[in-house]
Amino acid sequence: MIDLRSDTVTQPTPEMRAAMAQAEVGDDVLGDDPTVNRLQELAAERLGKEAAIFVPSGTMGNLAAILAHCGRGDEVILGDKSHTFVYEQGGIAALGGIVPHILPNLADGTLDLQAIEAAIRPDNVHFPRTRLICLENTHNLCGGAPLTPEYTQAVAELARRYGLKLHIDGARIFNAATALGVDVRELARPADSITFCLSKGLSAPVGSLICGPAAFIAEVRRMRKVLGGGMRQAGVLAAAGIVALETMPQRLADDHRRARRLAEGLAALPGIKVTPAPTNIVYFELDPSLPVNAILLSEKLKARGILIMTRDAYRLRAVTHHWISDADIETTLQAIEEILYERS
Repeated sequence: MIDLRSDTVTQPTPEMRAAMAQAEVGDDVLGDDPTVNRLQELAAERLGKEAAIFVPSGTMGNLAAILAHCGRGDEVILGDKSHTFVYEQGGIAALGGIVPHILPNLADGTLDLQAIEAAIRPDNVHFPRTRLICLENTHNLCGGAPLTPEYTQAVAELARRYGLKLHIDGARIFNAATALGVDVRELARPADSITFCLSKGLSAPVGSLICGPAAFIAEVRRMRKVLGGGMRQAGVLAAAGIVALETMPQRLADDHRRARRLAEGLAALPGIKVTPAPTNIVYFELDPSLPVNAILLSEKLKARGILIMTRDAYRLRAVTHHWISDADIETTLQAIEEILYERS
């Protein structure tokens, strides 16, 4: 199968599997799994932070971080297209009693700085206390757009001016660094905390890291425990994460190149509107005049051994990753053309 549904479908490389089989392990809840500790140290160093903690998923990472930043009744400012707001089941409200203050994401994934400042509550007994601003980099629903260091720094300065914290959902932060041609530390530096996923473009089987100051990570560890995220001999998983951090970021440019080729090929087909693909995510929309809609196209592609994700009746998403080749992109483009224009 050519699986373009998401980079979460990536499987561990042979080097990762070997590392997992040979991993030295301990009890991570007790803090003595040496492989987990090494992964956390490596993650903190790569992101330029004091400490890090390994968690099972990006969703838990964002939730644990926000719980550590905010108390019940506090407010967090975030985008209306952010993963935390759209795809994490309202966990910050359901489990933390934290109020989301939603602002519209702009097309490039940013939040307007003036809108952020206007959303910050004054000290008034009638209002929740604004505690946190959340950004997402890269921004999934905004076409995988990367947020620049300059923008992130501007948000951080605004946060400091009002005594707030800044958290970055950096699930694909290494994709952002690759697309912008900067060290990932530059993107993480302004943030008080940042999460990133091992199990997307970095191709590890499981896990995310939360990075930040040591005292903050100690509080996150408590949140991880209450959320049921304490793992025992987790070094088996962490071993793959170490290989991922050491070997995978430098090849993400290949994913971006293939996404651009896919986007360009789709844009050349009549009746298809494509969102520019700066990283590894390609959104495209079918004109209703075409003989198939998104659901039918995905079904016909599946019959040809190609998996793709539908977003609504006419919109689809394709994501390139380690297991997608140049030939896979050309095969996909040919199949879409044949299905849409009955050229098979």
